[in-house]
Amino acid sequence: MNVIAVFAIGRPRVACAAIPLAVMLLACSLEVQAQALSGQSIESRLDTLMRVVDEQQRQIHALERQLTSLEMNQRGRGAPGYGAPGDASVAAQPGADGLPIPLQLAQVSPGAPAPGDATGTATGVPVTPSVPGGSDNGTIGQTQKASEPVRTQAEEAVVQREHAPLFDHKLTLDWGLSDTYYDRRQLQLSGFLALDAIFLGNLNLGQTKSHQVMADLDTRYGITERMSIDIDVPYLYRSSNFIVGGAGGAANTLSDATVNSHALGDVNFGVYYQFIKETSDIPDIVGSLRIKAPTGTSPFGIKVQQASDDNTNLVAPNKLPTGTGFWNITAGVSALKTYDPVVLFGSVSYTYNIGRSFADISSVVGQTQPATVKLGNIIQIGGGVALAFSDKDSASVSYTMAFEPQTKVKSPGGTNSGVPGSETTAAVLNFGLNHVVNKHLTINGAVSLGLTPDAPNFVVGVRFPYTF
Repeated sequence: MNVIAVFAIGRPRVACAAIPLAVMLLACSLEVQAQALSGQSIESRLDTLMRVVDEQQRQIHALERQLTSLEMNQRGRGAPGYGAPGDASVAAQPGADGLPIPLQLAQVSPGAPAPGDATGTATGVPVTPSVPGGSDNGTIGQTQKASEPVRTQAEEAVVQREHAPLFDHKLTLDWGLSDTYYDRRQLQLSGFLALDAIFLGNLNLGQTKSHQVMADLDTRYGITERMSIDIDVPYLYRSSNFIVGGAGGAANTLSDATVNSHALGDVNFGVYYQFIKETSDIPDIVGSLRIKAPTGTSPFGIKVQQASDDNTNLVAPNKLPTGTGFWNITAGVSALKTYDPVVLFGSVSYTYNIGRSFADISSVVGQTQPATVKLGNIIQIGGGVALAFSDKDSASVSYTMAFEPQTKVKSPGGTNSGVPGSETTAAVLNFGLNHVVNKHLTINGAVSLGLTPDAPNFVVGVRFPYTF
């Protein structure tokens, strides 16, 4: 026992005695190195120092590469501190394949800082790392998901505008302003045919110029990561200028009248469901169901009257409609595929217009004509391409065509009869430009050009979707 105590007490003494010895050896070593350097010239010393610095820089770069690789591996597996919950006990739960149970990674737009970090990562690695081909690694585990392409902010703006709402966003307020312009000319005949060959009366060329300015607020809310609902409330201001010749009996004299109206438009609401999430091989497919209510001013029963007492040729309605007057249901499906930096999209929809009875559909003053009206059901198809030329800017071009068959009218006790000239085919060419201001606000501009007489001449609009 005494021997052990002596050794136990002696060890610290030996260690303490070794400290001065180590200091002396270190001092001797430094003295030897100093003497070696003192025997070299200044140029040799500089060369030696430069070699040492170069070697240290190579070691630093190698360590940075290893750190970057480690960070990407940790983020791909949802490690704490890289977009996943920081509870190590949750992250360590093994799945059936021996790997951690997959965690939902935070969806962060490229270039944006990681959650809880105002400056992002030190190495500039995105929070959601990407792999060649534009798709991320996804989560790893028993319920591993197919890899989804990582979209830039500009591409996400295209998705929200042309395809469907962004399901990972809870609430979006999308305010828009648009101007639709129509310019229509038609030949007006006032008289009768004599002997089935000679027209007796007045021939006038009528022209109608119309602006329809609409401001609407579309409120969207994501219920789940696959389902979203929205409601769109429009308010319309309409101004139409009616021009006709033959005033005072002179064929070369023109007269005109302007009618203005403003009121609430047709409110519509819908639901979107994402059937298939986009992968490297499969496009994103979303179905939608929308219902439109006849909250706007109906066009039926509006009387057309003489605009001026001294001009019987010029007639105009006493007000302008701001709605269709019908309930309708629209079912559609859209597809979108990202080939960074190109985005392809297309859609098809079918609108069923519900027939409705009106107490008066006549436009003649002093005349009442009740009837049941059934608008033709509309088939619409469209498609286009968008190009993201930066992380925040993109441009798109698309084509849309809608077919509407003839409108049917049924008088009380009568049978359905078609309205001549009510069958329409409207086709437009759309050009869009999107700019992402920040992670909340996007600016979308669009110009549409009518390609058929049934389409508007042009539509100019801008939208400001703000996501919370």
